[in-house]
Amino acid sequence: MISNSKIFYQNLGLPSDFPLGIEISRAEGIYLYTPEGKRFTDLVSGVSVSNVGHSHPKVIRAVQEQVECYMHLMVYGEVIQSPQVRYAWALQNELPDPLDSVYFVNSGSEATDGAVKLAKRYTGRYKVIAFKNAYHGSSMGALSFLGNENLKRNFRPLMPGVDFIDLNNFEHLQEIDHNTACVILEPVQGEAGIMAASKEYLHALRKRCDECGCLLIFDEIQTGFGRTGSMFRFQSQEVVPDILCLAKALGGGMPLGAFISSREIMHTLTYNPMLGHITTFGGHPVSCAAGLAAFQIVKDENLAEQAEEKAKLFRKRLQSHRIVSKIRNAGLMMAIDIQDAETFEKLFASLTKAGIMTDPFLFREQAFRIAPPLTISQQQINDSCDIILNVMDSL
Repeated sequence: MISNSKIFYQNLGLPSDFPLGIEISRAEGIYLYTPEGKRFTDLVSGVSVSNVGHSHPKVIRAVQEQVECYMHLMVYGEVIQSPQVRYAWALQNELPDPLDSVYFVNSGSEATDGAVKLAKRYTGRYKVIAFKNAYHGSSMGALSFLGNENLKRNFRPLMPGVDFIDLNNFEHLQEIDHNTACVILEPVQGEAGIMAASKEYLHALRKRCDECGCLLIFDEIQTGFGRTGSMFRFQSQEVVPDILCLAKALGGGMPLGAFISSREIMHTLTYNPMLGHITTFGGHPVSCAAGLAAFQIVKDENLAEQAEEKAKLFRKRLQSHRIVSKIRNAGLMMAIDIQDAETFEKLFASLTKAGIMTDPFLFREQAFRIAPPLTISQQQINDSCDIILNVMDSL
């Protein structure tokens, strides 16, 4: 019988020539297991997806109960489905005014596309301001706002009217003008290697958008659901966007995205033309059931409030090693900079062999990601650091 590994390489479309290629048969908590029983410690969480860990019993129960009721019924927005409406209600109760209208989609790229589309429809303007080293997804729309030419030059022409500015550069805010429909920003740039917008910068950005009458979009696809120490990053920064993009942990391990705005703004998608935005599988009831269960776990177990303290333990254990040049973090969203490229390549390969699942950044060479499930315990952090340090010592 042909192996899964052979099918993986021969019959799946793959995003790179160098995938990890590790077959996983089951996952629980912070651990992944191969069919042979080798255990990997997951310090990536599917890139900030599995915030409540793998196979959480409450999430599994929610999925099972929903599957027994129904799965797909009709295209999104036509019939009332309890998982969708209950999750939308829970989200709007967590969010400040005027973020009270939730449009569910399938992914982060779709959330980005929908948010910018909504901003252009509401303002009647064409210009979009994005940021260098930003990552918002890889659909043709989201790719237009990606702040790295290497990943998009071979797919041009992309959406016109997009300009890029530097994060935390106050002078560049003058690029925002009365032709600008929206500014789209990650409050913490993930693929840039955990580069956070300062609180002062976000306040100045909000003010400039208000002055020019354009909408401010926050992409919290990676930062949401407790990852940075608050349920959403904008809450700790005390700046409210006009549109909020969510995905990844939104679905509790199931595919789900959303863009959220005010009812006034969102309503513009319903007329001139009708069906201004539509999706077949957006807000799938099983995904919404899983996401709502995971959202409640984050709240009930105070996982957001624990994130920064857990990050401090990682930092304390790792920052003084001779090959570590710098550590940046926003809660349990961490980047570990390594002193040189050759050492980084050896380290990354050795960590995988030692059973540590980590990940490099798209736009930050010589750095690896630490973003474990928020449920990770202090003992598990220490165990992980023991392995990492042993590998570092061997280089």
